[in-house]
Amino acid sequence: MEILSIIIGALGGVIIGAIAVYFWLKSNQEKDANSIVAEAKKEALAIVKEANAEGESKKKDKILQAKEKFIELKAEHEKVILSRDKKIADAEKRTRDKESQVSNELSKNKKLNKDLEAKLKDYDYRTSYLEKKQEEIDKIHQSTVKQLEVISGLSAEDAKAQLIESLKESAKTDAMAIIQDTIEEAKMTAQQEAKKVVISTIQRIGTEEAIDNCVSVFNLESDDVKGRIIGREGRNIRALEAATGVEIIVDDTPEAIILSCFDSVRREIARLSLHKLVTDGRIHPARIEEVVKKTKKQIEEEIIDIGKRTVIDLGIHGLHPELIKTVGRMKYRSSYGQNLLQHSREVAKLCGVMASELGLNPKLAKRAGLLHDIGKVPETETETPHAILGMQWAEKYGEKPDVCNAIGAHHDEIEMTSLLSPIIQVCDAISGARPGARRQVLDSYIQRLKDLENIAFGFNGVKKAYAIQAGRELRVIVESEKVNDEKASNLSFEISQKIQTDMTYPGQVKVTVIRETRAVNIAK
Repeated sequence: MEILSIIIGALGGVIIGAIAVYFWLKSNQEKDANSIVAEAKKEALAIVKEANAEGESKKKDKILQAKEKFIELKAEHEKVILSRDKKIADAEKRTRDKESQVSNELSKNKKLNKDLEAKLKDYDYRTSYLEKKQEEIDKIHQSTVKQLEVISGLSAEDAKAQLIESLKESAKTDAMAIIQDTIEEAKMTAQQEAKKVVISTIQRIGTEEAIDNCVSVFNLESDDVKGRIIGREGRNIRALEAATGVEIIVDDTPEAIILSCFDSVRREIARLSLHKLVTDGRIHPARIEEVVKKTKKQIEEEIIDIGKRTVIDLGIHGLHPELIKTVGRMKYRSSYGQNLLQHSREVAKLCGVMASELGLNPKLAKRAGLLHDIGKVPETETETPHAILGMQWAEKYGEKPDVCNAIGAHHDEIEMTSLLSPIIQVCDAISGARPGARRQVLDSYIQRLKDLENIAFGFNGVKKAYAIQAGRELRVIVESEKVNDEKASNLSFEISQKIQTDMTYPGQVKVTVIRETRAVNIAK
């Protein structure tokens, strides 16, 4: 029992202690909670205060920004208003100026109207006065005419007829004198003006040399090929000559065969056919005929293509296809060693320039210049002169009468009927006569240049001599030790006199003597 009482007492003490501890803990918790709440309130107040302060500062910043933006917008608005005011002021000023001008003009017009009215009144007065005077003059004239008729015994009509006849005779005499003077003046100046036009035309045209030959050389890789070209008993070469119409000369010339024919088209066909046969290696009569046939077709296509390119280059339109083909065939023709197509192109350009200088149609002149020698390329032999034949072809294929006449008259076979005809004749002569165009002219031209240089070398002190500008200038370089400045001037005169007396040449020859001294040293 004692133990039980002890246990109960102990339990009671524990319970009491636990209750005391509980209450103590509860009181502490209440104190902590109150302190936490108080601190939270303080922190909340501080946060609210800080947020209020920050809000106030932001509010002030926004207010300042708004004020600045307002001021900026106000300034821009004021600028716009000022510019508008300025524009309005300028417009008002212009309007005032216009009004003042209009008022001035109105005042001037009023003044002019008054002056005009005054002049009209004066004019009416003068007109009436003149009419009265004219009536008086007519009366006096009629009375005078009657008196003259009585004195002369002729009527006014008869006297007028006699006067007209005398005036006609006088006018005819004066007109004939004027015409004669004009003709004489034209004769004096026409040649000079014509030379100017021709020289201007020549100077504006630059062309290549156009020398052509009647012989082509076919080069071989070795002389062994010659035997294959000749064939057994000459059958291959005979078949080739029969198919092409070209004479094939096989001689001792190393690695070469000569193709001879006046017709350049045939020579070109033979050359291309030989090239194909030699390259292929199969050379026999059947093969030769086949290759020649194909080559002829190829050349015909090439001729048409050449004609089209030539016509396009010269800016000529609407040419008949047959005439285009004839123009292409001119590439394989030569006249006095001059390639016919190059010659015709050159003549066309010269004609275009000369026609422009004379105020004529340059396109028509080019057309006639290109076609003037088409009669030299007939497909069959004919005895008709090439100018007449070319004219007939041009008429057949619808060319204009001026072009046809220019083609037919460029060698004076027919009468010239238009200004285009003499232009074609002159340009044809210019193209054929220029240095380097034809073999005969080229030889004489080169000889003339050599003679010029040789004349210069015939004087003492001459070191070098060069004939330049197609023989129109001779440049002579002398030795400075032997020839002084005064002697150089005399030498130029003496050379020019020697050329003038010993040579025949077109135009003028300028002689320039050059004397120079040089000092040369080498820095090492």
